[in-house]
Amino acid sequence: MALLKAFFSPKPISSHQSLLYQSPTSSSLHFGSNHVPILSTRLLTCAQNGPKPTILISEKLSESGLDLLRDSASVNCSYNLSPDELTTKISSCDALIVRSGTKVSREVFEAGMGRLKVVGRAGVGIDNVDLQAATEFGCLVVNAPTANTVAAAEHAIALIAAMARNVAQADASLKAGKWQRNKYVGVSLVTKTLSIIGFGKVGSEVARRAKGLGMHVIAHDPYAPAERARAIGVELVSFDEAITKADFISLHMPLTPNTDKMFNDEIFGRMKKGVRIVNVARGGVIDEDALVRALDKGQVAQAALDVFTEEPPAKDSKLVQHENVIVTPHLGASTIEAQEGVAIEIAEAVVGALNGELSATAVNAPMVPPEVLSELAPYVVLAEKLGRLAVQLVAGGTGIKGVKVVYTSNRDTNDLDTRLLRAMVIKGIVEPISSSFVNLVNADFVSKQRGLHFTEERVKQDHNGSSESPIGSIQVQISNVESKFASAVSNAGDIRVEGRVKEGVAHLTIVGSFNVDASLERNLILCRQVDQPGLIGKVGNILASENVNVSFMSVGRTFRGKQAIMAIGVDADPKKETLDRIGTIPAIQEFAFLNL
Repeated sequence: MALLKAFFSPKPISSHQSLLYQSPTSSSLHFGSNHVPILSTRLLTCAQNGPKPTILISEKLSESGLDLLRDSASVNCSYNLSPDELTTKISSCDALIVRSGTKVSREVFEAGMGRLKVVGRAGVGIDNVDLQAATEFGCLVVNAPTANTVAAAEHAIALIAAMARNVAQADASLKAGKWQRNKYVGVSLVTKTLSIIGFGKVGSEVARRAKGLGMHVIAHDPYAPAERARAIGVELVSFDEAITKADFISLHMPLTPNTDKMFNDEIFGRMKKGVRIVNVARGGVIDEDALVRALDKGQVAQAALDVFTEEPPAKDSKLVQHENVIVTPHLGASTIEAQEGVAIEIAEAVVGALNGELSATAVNAPMVPPEVLSELAPYVVLAEKLGRLAVQLVAGGTGIKGVKVVYTSNRDTNDLDTRLLRAMVIKGIVEPISSSFVNLVNADFVSKQRGLHFTEERVKQDHNGSSESPIGSIQVQISNVESKFASAVSNAGDIRVEGRVKEGVAHLTIVGSFNVDASLERNLILCRQVDQPGLIGKVGNILASENVNVSFMSVGRTFRGKQAIMAIGVDADPKKETLDRIGTIPAIQEFAFLNL
C-alpha cells in the first residue's frame, strides 16, 4: 500500500510541501487539440512537516471514529450545514465525512478547488454523493459497507416479524386502552416465501436469518454469483419470478436511475395479492403514492418501511399514517455496535486515503483486490516511470494523440488486471507537462478530456520467465510525434520505451530499437554515441568534475564500432552547462536528460 502513496497524494501545492525550480526556457506540448503549456521544471518533494490535513465532519460520528481521525488530522465537526455553508467551509478542507443527510453536489467539489481529495460516506449508500463530479475532480469516494451490514439485516428481520404479527398496531392499541386480540391476528413466517431483491451483503445476511426462521428464500440480483447464493441455500430467480411468487419481499438494492421508483403501480399489480413488503434500503426505489394505492386495494397487505423518498417524510404523509404500515426513522444502522463500527471503518478509510493508500472500500476507483495490489507493486512504479520517461522524449510543439501500452505475461491475458498500470502510465505522461493531478480515480477521465487516445495490448509469453510474475515487460509507445532524442524512435516510427522489473526494481530495457539495462531509481542521461573506447571515462570525468555522482552506466549497441546508447544514472541533477559539455564530445551524437 505504501508504494501507492505518491499516486494518491496530490501534487505539492504549498511552500512547506515542495521546492519548485524553473528554468528560463519553456516549451509546449499538445494533447489532441488541447494546447497544454509546459515549463521546463524540476520538482523536488521535501518532507511534509506542515499542518495536518483538515477533515470536515458534517454529521455526527461516534467518538471512537473521531479519536482515530484526530490522531492524523485536524477535525472540524460542523453539523446541520446549509448547502451554502458547506461550499464555503469545504474550500479549506482536505476530506469530508458525511452520512445520508448531506448532499455532496458538484458545487461542493467545485468549491473544493482541487484541495478536497477524499469524501467518506459513513454507511453503505452513496446516492447523496455526485460520483461523476468526484471523479472529474480526482476526489476519491469511500464508504463503510461492512460495519452496519448485520445491523441493517437484523432490522429487516425485526420489521418482517413485527409486520407479520402486527406488533406496532397492537402496541398502539393497547396503549390507547383497547384489548383487540381478534383484530390483530397475524401470519406465520414458517414455509412462507421471502423474496430478496438485491442480494449483496445485507441481502445475504437477511437470507441467512430468514432461513433460520423456516422461510423459503429466493432472490433476484443480476450481479450476484450463483455459488454464493447456493452456499446459503438461496435460489436466484428472475425479477418476474421474484415478485410473483413471494409472500414477503425485502428490498436491498441501491438507488440508481434504473431503480428509481422501480416498484410502481404496474409492479405492485403483478405481485401475489396480500404480499408484504419491507424496505430498509432506499426510499426512492418505491413509488410511495403507488404503494398507498396498492395498500388501499389490498393488493399489498402490509408494508414496513425504514426509509423514505424524502427524509423526514411529511407529517401528514398518507403512507406513514396508513394503518397497515409500520415505520421507523431510518434506524437500519442504528445499533451501538454498528455506529462504532461504521465510525472506525470510515475513519480508517479516509485517513488511509489521505496517506495515499487505496482503500478497499473506494467507490469511484477500480476495485483492485489487495493480493493484486501487492503483486503489482513494483510494476506500478515501472508503469509511471515509463510514462514519465516517454513524454519527456517528445519534442516540444508536437501533438500527443495516441498512446499504446503493451504488456507481456506468462499468464492468460484474460487473467491480467491492468487498470492500475494503465492509470499509472497516464499519470506519468500527463502530470509532468500539465497542472493536472492524476490518480486512479480520474486517470481515464483526464485522458479522454485531453484528447488522448489510449489503447492496450496484452501479449502472452511462451518462453522463459516465472509464471509467478504477473508481468514480463511493459512497453509504452507514443505515435505520430517527433522526438527530441531521435534514437528513441523505433523502426515503426513511434517513440518506444520498454521496461522490466528485476529483483523488485524497475529497469529500462529498450529505447527505440536499442537494448539497454538501466535502473529507473535515479534520473537518467541518455546518450547516442559512436561505439568506441574511452567514452564512458570522458563522460564520467565531466560529471565527476561537477560533483555529480554516477550510480551506474550501461551501454547497448547495435554492432561493434557502430552506434550505441549509453544510459547514465545520476544521483543529482547536472547543471545545464555540465550537460552541454557532454554534448561537445565529438563521438556523442545526441543526448537527453530525463527527470524521473
